[in-house]
Amino acid sequence: MECWHPYDVLRIEGDLMNIDIIKRIAINAFNASNPVNILIGTVSKASPIEIEIHQKLKLTKEFLIITERVTRYEVDLEHDHAYTDDGSNATTGKSLTNKLTTTPIRTGLKKGDKVALMRVQGGHQFLVLDKVVD
Repeated sequence: MECWHPYDVLRIEGDLMNIDIIKRIAINAFNASNPVNILIGTVSKASPIEIEIHQKLKLTKEFLIITERVTRYEVDLEHDHAYTDDGSNATTGKSLTNKLTTTPIRTGLKKGDKVALMRVQGGHQFLVLDKVVD
């Protein structure tokens, strides 16, 4: 009678099955479920947003989850300073009026920008993580 080590074979309904075959089946099943992975795409249209992964795959707004990092963000730099001089309160008046009043901190996505995308498990939505720089 032959003796089998439990890690080498698995007895299923009287048949012997190699553990490597089971591993291959499990890996194929996992890959078929479209696990999360990272892709690089190019913005082909800014409004409404469209990102091209390759010639045959263009993602529209319905398939994208946009993060704050890739949206436009501006800061108003107009300001004044209050100060005390010889016991009296005063102000410098408005500074930077009509100059740099809305300064972009993040410019948002533009046509031609390369972006890092993460495919959500199942493959029906893509999270736009950030711009990719060379």
